Amino acid sequence: MSAPNHTDLLQQLVPIVRAAGERVMAVYATDFDVLSKDDASPVTAADQQAEDLITEALTRLTPGIPVVGEEAVSGGARPTIGERFWLVDPLDGTKEFISRNGEFTVNIALVEHGQPVLGVVLAPALDALYAGGVGLGAWLEQGGQRTPIACRAVPPEGLSVVASRSHGDAAALDAFLAGRKVARNVSAGSSLKLCLVASGQADVYPRLGRTMEWDIAAGHAVLSGAGGVVERLDGQPLRYGKPGLDNPHFAAWGLR
Repeated sequence: MSAPNHTDLLQQLVPIVRAAGERVMAVYATDFDVLSKDDASPVTAADQQAEDLITEALTRLTPGIPVVGEEAVSGGARPTIGERFWLVDPLDGTKEFISRNGEFTVNIALVEHGQPVLGVVLAPALDALYAGGVGLGAWLEQGGQRTPIACRAVPPEGLSVVASRSHGDAAALDAFLAGRKVARNVSAGSSLKLCLVASGQADVYPRLGRTMEWDIAAGHAVLSGAGGVVERLDGQPLRYGKPGLDNPHFAAWGLR
């Protein structure tokens, strides 16, 4: 199929991710059950319901583009991944969802030629929707208002470093930050960490542990639109569509 119009697609994703967010919040309001996947990670009815809605909507919107969803892959599906595909994480931050701290997100990204070119990250419990993409800029929609966001230059007092609330390796983080001037450390859940860098609330998000491509693709796209980058620790760009769909360690940077 011909290349889609990214500006139009990004706008069309907003009602889809908001509808999925409503599904997630409907489960969040109940005394939901928590199950375990084969890898022992937790899963709830919200994960599957949101992914079903998103997959159906994306298939209608772009019938020629395959949809790679976390729950489908975890269930054994092996979708064909070509030069262009959707990456969906219907509920990133399931541990945050279970602990009810609000820091969980619904994520949709379009990957082309190994890079996420546009994406939307919705934190439904926080009424925060981040969107953006390569050449599209980035914005936050909250309280009915849409505001442009951008990465900031590192202030003279040093880096604000954002780290995972539920996953972390203190020794590896210390080694990564050795020799860098650090002003403060910030904790956050799910793909919100990438959005904090994109919105100029933090300067770097080092991820020194295992992640999957769907965990970060939408946030990566937002960060790209805001002027930031995601790199492997050797400085090379992080690419998508890798065998197994798992990521090496990486760092998401704002302006440097």
